[in-house]
Amino acid sequence: MHTEDAAPLRIGGVDIAPDTRTVIELPVTRLYTHTPVTIPVHVHRGRRPGPRLFVSAAIHGDEINGVEVIRRLLKLPLLKRLRGTLVAIPVVNVHGFIHRSRYLPDRRDLNRSFPGSDRGSLTARVAHLFLGAVVRNCTHGVDLHTGAVHRENLPQIRANLDEPETARLARAFGAPVLLNADLRDGSLRQVAAELGIPILIYEAGEALRFDELSIRAGVKGIVAVMRALEMLPPVRTRPLPEPTVARSSAWVRALQSGVLRATTPLGRRVAKGDVLGVIADPFGERELQVKAPGSGIVIGRTNLPLVNEGEALYHLAQFDTPKAAAAAVERFQAVQTDTPDPALGEEPPIV
Repeated sequence: MHTEDAAPLRIGGVDIAPDTRTVIELPVTRLYTHTPVTIPVHVHRGRRPGPRLFVSAAIHGDEINGVEVIRRLLKLPLLKRLRGTLVAIPVVNVHGFIHRSRYLPDRRDLNRSFPGSDRGSLTARVAHLFLGAVVRNCTHGVDLHTGAVHRENLPQIRANLDEPETARLARAFGAPVLLNADLRDGSLRQVAAELGIPILIYEAGEALRFDELSIRAGVKGIVAVMRALEMLPPVRTRPLPEPTVARSSAWVRALQSGVLRATTPLGRRVAKGDVLGVIADPFGERELQVKAPGSGIVIGRTNLPLVNEGEALYHLAQFDTPKAAAAAVERFQAVQTDTPDPALGEEPPIV
């Protein structure tokens, strides 16, 4: 693992000198129309050596919040004072992004296909290319995700919190909830961990939808991580709310099919037995209350009222102190809406 940025940097056959900003097109394949497909990689290398941070989005092609996060990040005047290197990849899964799909054309999940192979399936080849060209050239990473189609996530960080450097950066990010998530076979996080590269997974919002709070929090969080890595100068601001670490999480599933009337928003603290919503047949003749199996905070939920038996409805995170976790969520939402950071610029909010 690289620890300093003074060593030569070569991505996709291109040498990047210090104090350089460039875009590299990593060749992936050609469509059957013979049109080339490439992964655009934005590289901003500072004059002074430092960490190399990659920030990636749309590994799942329909998770577009991160694309907007990276667009705003790359526009920041603050990057003129960058120490080290920022490697930004707004769209990793170009095929999925074009087709508004989570997957590549072979229907494989890119985030279950690492480390990949240069002779495997199309998905395996994309994983192999991204790992070799980007991840192995970096010291740290932030990977941006959302919930799936019709599912929305409260802004949260998933990471290996037992690793000290990862835990330090996770707390610096400023999300209200931290999940000490297990590594999944074939995931980018797993292969990064094997390479000794601390990586954070930022989950926020819903697939195929922009969410202004999630986007704004994502930009602030990445800048906070870069400041913690001393890639950007420190700034005096009001301390961020202390995040809370979830000890476990689980989905509450539908016990019958029907039409869901959801009554519990993201971030709400619930107690065992609280009614989260009601499932009924279209005529309201048979109704079933959806109840919380235990206390916790709602960190994910479905936004689609039409549900089948067994479908995941609410994602509850359990905490040792649920009251403190709920307070952290409330403070986080207030900070995102009421406390702009002048260094991050201001854009008209997406509505």
